[in-house]
Amino acid sequence: MTEFEKLIKENLSAVERFVKFKISNVADAEDVLQEVLLSAFKNFEQLKNKESFRPWIIGIARNKCNGYYREKSKSIEITVDEFTENLFSHTQFGIDEFSLTKEIFDLLSNKDKEILRLTFFENLSQSEISEKLGIPVGTVKSRLHAAKQNFKEKYPHRKVDEIMKKLPDILPAYKITKSELSPFEVKCEELKGLSIIPKTGEKSIWGTYNGKTGKCEDYTETKVCGKAEIHGIEGVEITSVQHNLISNTQRRTDFVAQLTDTHCRYLAATHYDKDTKKQFTFLDDIFMKNWAFGENNIGNEIHLKPNGLINRIDDNITTNNTKEVSDITGRYTVEICGKKYDTVCVMNVGHFDNCLAIEQYIDKNGRTVLWRRFNKNNWAFKRYNKTWDEMLPDNEKLIINDEVFVHWFDCITDYIL
Repeated sequence: MTEFEKLIKENLSAVERFVKFKISNVADAEDVLQEVLLSAFKNFEQLKNKESFRPWIIGIARNKCNGYYREKSKSIEITVDEFTENLFSHTQFGIDEFSLTKEIFDLLSNKDKEILRLTFFENLSQSEISEKLGIPVGTVKSRLHAAKQNFKEKYPHRKVDEIMKKLPDILPAYKITKSELSPFEVKCEELKGLSIIPKTGEKSIWGTYNGKTGKCEDYTETKVCGKAEIHGIEGVEITSVQHNLISNTQRRTDFVAQLTDTHCRYLAATHYDKDTKKQFTFLDDIFMKNWAFGENNIGNEIHLKPNGLINRIDDNITTNNTKEVSDITGRYTVEICGKKYDTVCVMNVGHFDNCLAIEQYIDKNGRTVLWRRFNKNNWAFKRYNKTWDEMLPDNEKLIINDEVFVHWFDCITDYIL
């Protein structure tokens, strides 16, 4: 195997995902992909640093995709300049977030403004700020601490108990009753796993409740901050802050997500580890393992109807697919917080190597009323040294493809409150 063949084998999936994200027409995407590979082969000897192969070939793919749209623009009433302006006009993160705090921000000293802007709006690490301002890292830390304290004094920061006024400490008792009526079709634009619609102005509070005690163990605030772009794909930036009520810690994750006429999907995820910001996109295998859904991360469908992919009789569930699959499995009335919701149950089976199962009860508005997670009985056995029915013997169980799954926790959002 030649060096070129080896590098192509290692990076082909990333290149293919990039092209198919940019070009929705499958046949056209395949043609452009072949052009990318041919161009890379012809020009490989010009690449001096072979360690830069991935960004190099992605650059070729980007140019080929832009060329595809230039040719396409000749057959429609839009100029190339107009198309390019539209394609690259939304790249700055956090504009809405900045405007929300601008009134307080303007009250700070110039020194405080500078350190907060570099940290939170330009997302620079402390070492990068040190280099940019020509000051020691220790000085950066002390300035940042002082600036945050000054901001807190001027900003009416919300306390945990203020949030928990919206989310009860204990999950309200609920009742799920199977309906004799046929399941309805519904348009659900929520992003899988966050229950927020990736549109500007949307926000949500999501509470996680222990399936044994019913106590709220953490809540997550999610908010769409503004428009964003990843590898030329337009979407929105979502900030998600998880507050753990047991350890009294916070964890922030930023996402870029995209809503189309047919699907909703993640494009990127950013984690914060002390001074290090770690970003993964749909070109990275680790991202595809954790955040992708559907072939080549096409995303979850927003127009939901029963497709016969999952067969459910009471607590016995079977699928005809060994891969991850999602489908409406019935119509149910969910009674919670003194209200009754007419819902369909959307089940997701097979995530994380067939170890998880999700029940999501969605009403006719396309919003999640109740979200329930089940673990395969031996999931994470090495960590706990017990099966889940040993740890939670009284919890509800499902039989999925002849395997036992145990109810672990529930989630609700402020939508039902």
